[in-house]
Amino acid sequence: MTAIIQCKDVSKTYNNGAIEVSALRDVSLTISSAEFVSLSGPSGCGKTTLLNIIGGLDRPSAGDVLVEGASLNTKSNSQLADIRLRRIGYVFQAYNLIPVLSALENVEFIMQLQGLELKQRRERSMAILHSVGLDGMENRRPAELSGGQQQRVAVARAIVSDPAIVLADEPTANLDSRNSNELLELMQRLNNEKNITFVVATHDPKVLQFTGRHIQMLDGQIVAPQN
Repeated sequence: MTAIIQCKDVSKTYNNGAIEVSALRDVSLTISSAEFVSLSGPSGCGKTTLLNIIGGLDRPSAGDVLVEGASLNTKSNSQLADIRLRRIGYVFQAYNLIPVLSALENVEFIMQLQGLELKQRRERSMAILHSVGLDGMENRRPAELSGGQQQRVAVARAIVSDPAIVLADEPTANLDSRNSNELLELMQRLNNEKNITFVVATHDPKVLQFTGRHIQMLDGQIVAPQN
């Protein structure tokens, strides 16, 4: 399998006044294309920090991350933003939908930033909302949707531009058991059908039943074999 993400001795240190906090310590990790991987561990173990560094939202204090063979250390902030826009989708715990936009407009937003014409982005957005089971919900704003429906809109927005990678940070944290299972089944199906690489940071044990590989973290390090 082709490596799509490579972390090489990645460390991240934050300075909080006189206190230095090590969020990541010499993390090395390879994720292959089309894998469905979970990063698990207690709060503060470093999984969100690692996810943010993989996605170019943060930079390591030491080490390097390669995405599709390209070093993120060599990229400017604007180049990282372009990679996030075109190659990496995000699903956040808090959904991060724009409250004044409808479900359809939220999904379209990424493609609008990419410069796609209205007709093309409207057709693609309607098709992706259908694929995630939100027929008839396209004109509803986030406040008119349930938590599970909002997270489905977030997934639709993340995948509508055909990214190579989707990073999801605690995507089931605000969902009940039924909606969590439905969301995970949806992500698993998209992984299988579209060969999107999913990396999910979670402390939810049910997520591990859906992912192909589980990586356990503690105190900024990988502590379980990368089976």
